[in-house]
Amino acid sequence: MNETRRDRDAEGRARNARPRDGLGRPLPYGSPGVERQPEGVLRPPPETLREAQRLLAAGMPFHAHEVFEDAWKSGPEGERALWRGLAQLAVGLTHAARGNTAGGARLLRRGAAAITPYAEDRPHGLAVTHLTSWARELADRVEEGRTVDAAEEAPRLLG
Repeated sequence: MNETRRDRDAEGRARNARPRDGLGRPLPYGSPGVERQPEGVLRPPPETLREAQRLLAAGMPFHAHEVFEDAWKSGPEGERALWRGLAQLAVGLTHAARGNTAGGARLLRRGAAAITPYAEDRPHGLAVTHLTSWARELADRVEEGRTVDAAEEAPRLLG
């Protein structure tokens, strides 16, 4: 019988222990990888945005997505769509940088649509109008088959 073992975290939940690169792609066991973001971290919005911006600027949008996901899952109900939209932008950039043009463009557009209702209020100083324009323009370029460098394409979150 061929038994498949799953990696587990300290609480016994399934969690892939393979190292990952800066775009979140799994690497072979034992390879040096990029340290993963801890899950379930409760950060105030300014800290979430600072950490996500740092990761985006470093070319690690997959990791920024995880930071936004924590805010989406733990934030107030009225902001969950905002944080989910920001997570979609980050994972859209991830897919685009990995060469997944269809998925990248779709997620960039979905994230832009999700954050558009916040443009007037600009919660936490977010540059919503800039982000939606950036996402739609990048989605167009991705669909044209242009290569995407995650660090070079990192959006400015605040402003």
